[in-house]
Amino acid sequence: MSGTVRVDYHTFELTDSHQSAPMGFTPQNGLVFSQPGQAAICTGISMGWVNVSVQARRHPPSHVDADDWEEVVDHTVTTTTGALRVTSTMDDAPDLPPLTEHGPGTYRLRVHARGRDTDPDGAPEDAGEDYLLVAWPAKAQPDQIHKQTDHYGAELRAAPSVPAPPQPATTAEDAADQRLFERLNRRRNK
Repeated sequence: MSGTVRVDYHTFELTDSHQSAPMGFTPQNGLVFSQPGQAAICTGISMGWVNVSVQARRHPPSHVDADDWEEVVDHTVTTTTGALRVTSTMDDAPDLPPLTEHGPGTYRLRVHARGRDTDPDGAPEDAGEDYLLVAWPAKAQPDQIHKQTDHYGAELRAAPSVPAPPQPATTAEDAADQRLFERLNRRRNK
């Protein structure tokens, strides 16, 4: 299923609730980063609209379709509710189905991107960037890079990674999620 998604602050998000927390760090892979219950996809445009297609799968795709894309990365995401879906920071969520239809847990998210070099830092009225998001249940794994050819992604990969500031926990479940995120962040920065 496909739709247009509002971009603000160079990102659109995947969230498993309608609330998002600031994540505040640059993706080492130049395309996607996450914390439990939330992921951010980095766009070339600063704000505007992008085209997004989503596919929820039971198993990984049999091959990587990289020919028509400039960036393709597999990234691990975790959903606590089982309803991780495309959202927008400053607009209503698009009418796209959840990517995690198999319930709470860990998934691989394959993010395909093209067009991020078309209008970097711009605010175009028409969607000029395309994204394909494919998710399937899987154990946590390091990022797998299939293709990295756009200049915008190269700039993000060259930027220093800044950890997100700790967020106050509001429930016992939030506190457990926060501790897991902090452990993962410490392990990643070693």
